[in-house]
Amino acid sequence: MVKAFRRIAWIVLDSVGIGEMPDAADYGDAGSDTLGNVARKVPLSLPNFQALGLGNLKRLPGIEPAAAPEACYGRCALASPGKDTTTGHWEMAGIHLAKPFPLFPSGFPPRILRAFEERIGRGTLGNCAASGTEIIRQLGSEHMETGKPIVYTSADSVFQVAAHEQVISLAELYRICEIAREILHGPDEVGRVIARPFIGQPGAFTRTANRKDFAVPPPPGML
Repeated sequence: MVKAFRRIAWIVLDSVGIGEMPDAADYGDAGSDTLGNVARKVPLSLPNFQALGLGNLKRLPGIEPAAAPEACYGRCALASPGKDTTTGHWEMAGIHLAKPFPLFPSGFPPRILRAFEERIGRGTLGNCAASGTEIIRQLGSEHMETGKPIVYTSADSVFQVAAHEQVISLAELYRICEIAREILHGPDEVGRVIARPFIGQPGAFTRTANRKDFAVPPPPGML
């Protein structure tokens, strides 16, 4: 009888893709191959990964196949619909989703924003799909003047809230995000609500390491 592991260390190199999925075009990602594209542009020297079998997965410039790999290796295709972080991490732990988490490429509908603003006692800025660094560059000054948090999303199923740490404290920002997590349920249940604090002055804003993710809890019975 095979003895079960008492503990497993699971390390994920986030976003290091090694080829497109069959449905990549559905998400605007046709031709995606992060590791392959990087290897073609930048000389790679990854001796430890090479010894483990990285070059045995597919032909990669600068990464030769190992004659006797020191680890098991393989490429996996996502079975669940969707492409966001939560879906991928859940599936690695054995959870297959029947439907993807919702996306809001045009921003969140008024009913969500109204409920959110009423609960937090503030208006909001943004409400669009945007780069996090770009939106604080565009709206950071107005945020500092008004105290309104910046709400935005991305290509993933996320509700992100950006705020300057000297305008909205970390404790208050986290509380605001917890409220968003409570509001976003049912058909609006995004994979993650993310607190995105930043510091600095207009023209020189910097996001801090105090980011905090409020993910959807996994189904009952999962470790």
